[in-house]
This record gives sequence, C-alpha cells and structure tokens, in this order.
Amino acid sequence: MTESSSQSPKRKVLRAENVTKHYGRYVALDNVNLDVHEGEVVAIIGPSGSGKSTLIRCMHQLESLEGGAIYLDDELLGFRRHKNQLLALNAKAVARQRRELGMVFQQFVLFPHMTVAENIMEGPTRVLGDSVADARKLAEHLLERVGLSHRINAYPPQLSGGQQQRVAIARALAMRPKVLLFDEPTSALDPELVGEVLKVVTDLAKAGKTMVVVTHEIGFAREAADRVIFMENGRVVEQGDARSTLADPKTDRLRTFLSRVM
Repeated sequence: MTESSSQSPKRKVLRAENVTKHYGRYVALDNVNLDVHEGEVVAIIGPSGSGKSTLIRCMHQLESLEGGAIYLDDELLGFRRHKNQLLALNAKAVARQRRELGMVFQQFVLFPHMTVAENIMEGPTRVLGDSVADARKLAEHLLERVGLSHRINAYPPQLSGGQQQRVAIARALAMRPKVLLFDEPTSALDPELVGEVLKVVTDLAKAGKTMVVVTHEIGFAREAADRVIFMENGRVVEQGDARSTLADPKTDRLRTFLSRVM
C-alpha cells in the first residue's frame, strides 16, 4: 500500500467519464467512470473479456472511443474543443499526449538490435531532446532501480522474460510520464519470473508513482494497490480500498470471482 493512502486526497491526474467502446455489436466498455489521483495505485481486475485492457488502451489512445471522454490533468485526450464541436487531434498532438502516459505491455516490445541502455535512451534522446550523456546517466539510474545494472550492455535476446519486462518498465520511466499504465505485465512470463517484475512494480508503488495496473495477480493487488476496480462485461461492478474490498467483497459477483482465482 502506498503512503498516499494515509494522506488527504490528492488532485485527480487521470479520469474517465462515461467511456464507451464497441467492436461491432460487442460492447467492450459500457459507460465506465474512473478517477485516478496523484500518487495512487489503482489495480483493475476481472475475468477475461471484462474490458480491463481495453480501458487502459483507450487511456493511451491505442483505441478510439464511441462515447465519453478521458482527461489527463484536465486536458481532454484525443480531441480539442472548437465552439460546440469536438475535433480529433492530429498525430503530432496525440503523440505529445501519449508521452505523459507510460505504457508497459504484456509483450516487452524491445528493439532486439539495441542494447538495454540504447533501448532506454531512445525515447529521451529522440523525443524529449535529452543529450546522449544525460540519457545514459538516466538509463544507468533506472537500471539500478529495477535491479539490472549488470545487464546494461546486453541485448534483449540475451535476457530472460522477467529481465526484458523490467527493462520495458525502465524504458517507460525514462519518458518521465505522469501516469504509468500496465497491461497485465506478468501474463507473458513463466511463473518463476513473475515475482521479480511484481517487486519492481511494488517498489514503484511505495515510491508514490501514479499507476493503473491491469492484473490477474490478486495478491499483488491487495498488497501494492490503494484501490481495486473489479470489471465485468465492460462495466465497473465494484471498487474500493484494495485490502478491505478483496477481503470482504460487497457483491456476489466479486466474491465468486475471487473464490475461483485465489
């Protein structure tokens, strides 16, 4: 549990209002509302097909919305208001907004022909305009933070899956995002490698990093998150303090879900 949970409420960094997403007749998200406060860790859980990953992909503008809106620090994502109209942003403006939301995917998506350091330095030098020297120092610092200083000159194919995912987390942090989004970061890993990635995410939570984590690791959600969101059929069914909600669900549906996965 992060320190922020014991303090007074902080400002809303990210919020989704009545977010709706369809794939043909299939309703992936059905009027979803969610607020994420500064320094808060929100874990999103639920069965497969519940809309968890779709929601954070919409936050990162990898998926378009059919209805509703998403805001980052009160800035509307993906659109701008012009008189009484909403106009879609151009690709450059969308890219600028995306930089504020770091995304860690199920797959690691590292450049295999670049070293670990080069993978982390690519964004800061090419997008943020950092010098090579500054980006290298940042890469060294972040690799130490995720426990991989000794692999700084290795190439991704030389790393285990857990190590590659930790590099992916360091790469996302290198862009200095306001919020980190995780899409089931351990789902592609062998069971023995899950713990090393969850430890890094837990350490980030303790450090007060604002995060939204889609996860099937209920123990991690209970220990590291401030708040848990349970989704099913594209809707938020139950939400609340992570420990108390997971210990004593208020809805039968969450109670049944937990009995099956724990």
